[in-house]
Amino acid sequence: MRPDHQAKKDDFELSDTSKISQNGYSESTQDLDELELEYDLYKAQENNDLEGDKMNDRTNENTYEYGGGKGFKKSNLGFMGPEEPLFSADGIPSYNENTVNLREYYNHSIKEHLTLKAAGKYVSSIFPIAHWLPFYNLKWGYADLVAGITVGCVLVPQSMSYAQIATLPPQYGLYSSFIGAFMYCLFATSKDVCIGPVAVMSLQTAKTISNVLEKYPNDTTITGPIIATALSLLCGIVALGVGLLRLGFLVELISLNAVAGFMTGSAFNIIWGQIPALMGYGRRVNTRAATYKVAIETLKHLPDTKLDAVFGLVPLVILYFWKWWCSDYGIKLADKHFANDPKKKKILKAFYFYAQAMRNAIIIVVFTAISWSITRGKSRAEQPIRVLGTVPSGLKDVGVMKIPKGLLSNIVSELPASVIVLVLEHIAIAKSFARINDYNVIPDQELIAIGASNLVGTFFNAYPATGSFSRSALKAKCNVRTPFSGVFTGGCVLLALYCLTDAFYFIPSATLSAIIIHAVSDLLASYKTTYAFWKMNPLDFIAFIVTIFITVFSSIENGIYFAICWSCAMLLLKNAFPAGRFLGRVEVTEVINGSVQEDMSTKTEYSRNESAPTEVGHSSTKKIKENVIVSCDSESNHRYHTKWVALDHGYTRELNSDVKIIPAPPGVLVYRMTDSFTYLNCARHYDIIFKKIQETTRRGQLMHLKKKSDRPWNDPGEFETPKSIKRLLNSISRKKEGESADEESQLPEGIDSDDTIRDDRPVLKILCLDFSQVVQVDSTSIQCLVDLRKTVNRYADRQVEFHFSGIISSWVKRSLLSMKFGTLNEEFSDESIIAGHSSFHLARVPRSTLDSQTSHSSDQSLQHDQEYDVYAASGTNFPFFHVEIPDFSKWDV
Repeated sequence: MRPDHQAKKDDFELSDTSKISQNGYSESTQDLDELELEYDLYKAQENNDLEGDKMNDRTNENTYEYGGGKGFKKSNLGFMGPEEPLFSADGIPSYNENTVNLREYYNHSIKEHLTLKAAGKYVSSIFPIAHWLPFYNLKWGYADLVAGITVGCVLVPQSMSYAQIATLPPQYGLYSSFIGAFMYCLFATSKDVCIGPVAVMSLQTAKTISNVLEKYPNDTTITGPIIATALSLLCGIVALGVGLLRLGFLVELISLNAVAGFMTGSAFNIIWGQIPALMGYGRRVNTRAATYKVAIETLKHLPDTKLDAVFGLVPLVILYFWKWWCSDYGIKLADKHFANDPKKKKILKAFYFYAQAMRNAIIIVVFTAISWSITRGKSRAEQPIRVLGTVPSGLKDVGVMKIPKGLLSNIVSELPASVIVLVLEHIAIAKSFARINDYNVIPDQELIAIGASNLVGTFFNAYPATGSFSRSALKAKCNVRTPFSGVFTGGCVLLALYCLTDAFYFIPSATLSAIIIHAVSDLLASYKTTYAFWKMNPLDFIAFIVTIFITVFSSIENGIYFAICWSCAMLLLKNAFPAGRFLGRVEVTEVINGSVQEDMSTKTEYSRNESAPTEVGHSSTKKIKENVIVSCDSESNHRYHTKWVALDHGYTRELNSDVKIIPAPPGVLVYRMTDSFTYLNCARHYDIIFKKIQETTRRGQLMHLKKKSDRPWNDPGEFETPKSIKRLLNSISRKKEGESADEESQLPEGIDSDDTIRDDRPVLKILCLDFSQVVQVDSTSIQCLVDLRKTVNRYADRQVEFHFSGIISSWVKRSLLSMKFGTLNEEFSDESIIAGHSSFHLARVPRSTLDSQTSHSSDQSLQHDQEYDVYAASGTNFPFFHVEIPDFSKWDV
């Protein structure tokens, strides 16, 4: 019998759970059957291993990898079930790993993008309509028609209202609406987004117009519409360029909380800016000032309220009541009174939905009719309320724009904020509805759609347009099927431009302000959103609140810039101050189909030498004061393995805080880097690691044994009283006690009795760095690691082993190898230092997986007679690189 099998048998016979007496009988006769079955299992395994040895003797020492891989050898050793492999004289299979090179990187990551096929795919991706239009059908067409007309009825009054925010005549809002709807369907990857004038972009356009006009105080040829169209041209060029170059990832640099902050602040700005027009004294208040100033001026002029307030406040109250009834209370009534009649309930809910969608249009029609009855036939001065005025019919202002000299250079300073608002709002909306409706959007393609829409819009004197949240939500609720619905929406706007402009004259300006306030109020973040930011991340909450305050008390541009700077600062801060962790070990196992019994007075106690719980009578658990009992059917099959977790796991919540973590063995430190190891954070990692080394290990050559002249200036040790003074003090104290001071001369030269310091800390021998979360390094960080190695070796006065585990990037491994990490070399890691504890990880693969790719191969791998092929998990030529952190407690350190 082989020695390892005999040892297993001895373990079996002497185990605490078996307890077989010398006469061959168990101390507990109730367990005889179980013991016999267990012994038979060991005998079957022993016989199987002996047969495997004979078969291995007849085969070659190693065979090449299945599939013919070069330099990758596998072992032919077979073994059973969940047991560990039984190695024969064949030893560990070798695997000579090589490093990645530029040619391999080119072939893997770049080559496929530089082919004609890739070029054709890129061109076709610019026009997504070509992929779905050939499949267009009547069912899609009907859904798009209903959604397009519904959104068009909302878009017409909204576009004129938003043009009012942008300080532009109402027709320019209509121009932006129809061209945006037409162009977006050609380039869109979102079926729900509706492009057109929006509140925040209109506000930014108004501020741009105001700031640019200040630079032309006496030039009457530079007007608001010209500036707005020039801004649309520049925004379109930037957005289109970013999209074509596939730089849409830059949008992700601005966080959600920052976007929500300036959107909420802008909503406050718009609402307060519309209240003066709602009350009838809009011309008395400068709505371009900071929001808090507008609010103060608005309240000061409340006595100047006119009849316009009736056409503003009444529609506003009706709109909110209408929304509440159709979206909340009316639905509840339908569910209550027609619970037994699903057909009527469905019809009533459909009525509520379309009634809610048409509320803006109906309000406009009703109050325009009232306005017509009291203002027709009267001059502007005689009219009791302020009306919209003349709206040119058709596309009279359409044509190639003429840009005055120097205008674009004066707009450039306003461009960053405008582009950010244009892009962020659209991408955020597109992604939101894509997640809700289960499809994917391509941010780069959406940027192309925005850019193309605004560029073409310049031929129609449009001002910047982007995606609208409210209209997109309406399209989604109408079950729109494709972006082609934009054609029907644009058709509605064109129809209104040619047929309804005479009626637009009598629209009350206060009613448009009411529609704006009602629509923009949806942009205000609720208290639930604010509290959610606080619960998820207090720093995000701070960014959100501060962005709102800056937008309200300064300007929307400053709010945008602060949001960007905050997002970038947080990104740098988290990289520059990484939360690295020193690790300890704990033994864990996985319990399959276990039952958790909530019993605060008990826990399962396991013997240190056994995988099963210690017996207490006939129970598998011992009553101790702890958390829970975990019971399962086959506890004897549990195999505990070493898991490395943070020593401060109570704070990180990585593990139950009641679990006691075993520190790394003396002379070993294990450190996990929690982010990429780059120039931003390498110095901090250096300081953290070396400080820990100084705290937990001693110098290889004790400091007090060195001459003071040989000590480094920056680490001279603790302050010592001069020897002459110490001898004098000692002699005085001894004379008082009647003792002789002659003992001083018996000490070794240069060491006093008070100088003898006993340091029981170990010398550092192994530093293991967990790189499982490191995806990139750079030259600065690798050089920092080289400096750390030199410093540590000098501190320990020996070659310290630098081990790395979990490296997931081949380029990280290449960088480390370039500085002689990971390999044996005389300078930093001589072969003698790993004598007695060289460690390799092996991987096993069921032979059925290699021999036949069948659907039941995974089931076969669970059978006890399953054989495996064993491979080296990582390069045996790189002994300091590991797949996972080794169990250093088993090493002879």
